[in-house]
Amino acid sequence: MTVSNEDELDGLKLIGRIVANTMHAMARAMEPGMTTRELDAIGAALLEREGALSAPQSAYGFPGATCISVNEEIAHGIPGDRVLARGDMVNIDVSASKDGYFADTGATFTVGPLPASLETLRRDGKRAMHIGIAQVSAGRPLAGIGHAIGQFAERRGYTLIRNLASHGTGRALHEYPEEIATWPTRSDRRRINKGLVMTVEPFLSRGGIWAADGDDGWTLYSEPHAPTVQFEHTVVAMDRGAVIVTRPDLAS
Repeated sequence: MTVSNEDELDGLKLIGRIVANTMHAMARAMEPGMTTRELDAIGAALLEREGALSAPQSAYGFPGATCISVNEEIAHGIPGDRVLARGDMVNIDVSASKDGYFADTGATFTVGPLPASLETLRRDGKRAMHIGIAQVSAGRPLAGIGHAIGQFAERRGYTLIRNLASHGTGRALHEYPEEIATWPTRSDRRRINKGLVMTVEPFLSRGGIWAADGDDGWTLYSEPHAPTVQFEHTVVAMDRGAVIVTRPDLAS
């Protein structure tokens, strides 16, 4: 989607705020002994209260309102009977629509404290996302996002999952541009047009290169196996940079 007026931007900000508030409320509710199904039910109730539709459910028939991926699961984890424990890393990915507008956000949270090395990975995952967002501006190359994130990852000794990309969004969960690399690439010559709505969502890892399918047809795992985090915002490209629409009412 390309935003062309303030009404469209307001519509995106509304659904962006809803998904962000939902994700952060779910994170605050996490506690040892809770199942991921119980956590998902909190998200489902919050989306319903706001009149929003879960995008993975409505678009793809995903068996949950939100994606909840724990530890070795890096994306698209199905909410179920898995019990959260102290020290878990939990990625919560919330995408939804309202009044014909879509927004998508995600972040990796913790149940209690993590070992220092994993907490550093989590902190750097968020930094990598913001480094990518800083490259979003009208007229700049799309590939600049992946180059900037890649330079940061290399300096810090990380790898990037190279088959889970950012994407256009706005009027559908996934739309043009359908794959925006968050790793260095030389083949993409596309430019960012003013008003382009897109996600920025690097998967930063301590050794993973690819996302591999699990047995359930949805959940993805890093290959080689390694700790991996993901952070994601939906943004709109403007002349002076990116407008982040997935900001919660209270949080970063």
